[in-house]
Amino acid sequence: MARRSIGIVMNGVTGRMGYRQHLLRSILAIREQGGLTLADGTVLWPEPVLVGRSEDKLRALAEKHGLDAWTTDLAEALERPGTEIYFDAQITSARLPAIRAAIAAGKHVYTEKPLADDLEGALALARLADEAGIRHGVVQDKLFLPGLRKLKRLVDGGFFGRILSVRGEFGYWVFEGDWQDAQRPSWNYRAEDGGGIIVDMFCHWRYVLDNVIAPVRSVQALGATHIPERVDEDGKPYDCTADDAAYGIFELDGGIIAQINSSWTTRVFRDELVEFQVDGTEGSAVAGLRRCRVQHRSMTPKPVWNPDLPATEDFRGQWQEVPDNEEFDNGFKVQWEMFLRHVAEDAPFDWDFYAGARGVQLAELGLKAWREGRRLDVPELNR
Repeated sequence: MARRSIGIVMNGVTGRMGYRQHLLRSILAIREQGGLTLADGTVLWPEPVLVGRSEDKLRALAEKHGLDAWTTDLAEALERPGTEIYFDAQITSARLPAIRAAIAAGKHVYTEKPLADDLEGALALARLADEAGIRHGVVQDKLFLPGLRKLKRLVDGGFFGRILSVRGEFGYWVFEGDWQDAQRPSWNYRAEDGGGIIVDMFCHWRYVLDNVIAPVRSVQALGATHIPERVDEDGKPYDCTADDAAYGIFELDGGIIAQINSSWTTRVFRDELVEFQVDGTEGSAVAGLRRCRVQHRSMTPKPVWNPDLPATEDFRGQWQEVPDNEEFDNGFKVQWEMFLRHVAEDAPFDWDFYAGARGVQLAELGLKAWREGRRLDVPELNR
């Protein structure tokens, strides 16, 4: 069986997401399974070139996983023979110039979201990539989570009848960094560094709603900086200039109303860190990262409001579990494999830079809606 190597310049792999999900659980996992078998039987073998700012961190990472290709010089990495793909998991503010350099070097580009700081920059990158004739893609990992794949199966199968509404809850308590270390980097809470939960999460909610439920047509949002001061990685206090919670209302095609709360200042009383409830005329579902439960119209109880008596019904016990019906792999790895096939054998890949730009568009409109205190339409993008 023939084997073909493909070099991947991976920038930002010393960060939490770049390392855990993209290097460890995607690229190295593909190598551990023996590579990626293409339609013609060829085995595609990813060869990562690690890029970052810290020599010490890169060296330690490479030694830990038996890799020898690493550098702090992005230009040098892009010039290495055999490198065909550039991947970016840096902070958002550093992403645009790095992707521009990769496009200029003729590399296909796969990147974390947000694609850019603003819609203008995102569309400029998309058009530049098209002009260069390279393949381009943006990570939209939540589409490949088991819970949301089950939810999509229900939507496609007509389970809900006419969908009425969606309610989403995402978030957890991120420690301030004083008496316990924060589990998110400090730049997330500085607007000048590209931080903020609207910028981060509205990109996710755009592709989730568009692809699983229906296209987003308008947005209302209220943001908040509930924690005004935090402590950074060096133990120094800093002022938080970005929103750490957002409360959004989105109108979708067909008059569907979606309400999604996003917060790094909430404590979890849910089964999973993110959950979506979809209500329709024929049934309802609650989907999280892995689980999805349903209640059909024919099995819906008739509760009666009586605040004078304690509740005796096991409301959660009245729902049914949606079976897996297939084996679910890591969502990041699944999308990586799809992008590799897109590059190597022209397989379809729907989540290009324009899909990423739509996420940036919703985040930008969400921030504007918050500032202006009004509902804003979400227009179609001009490619």
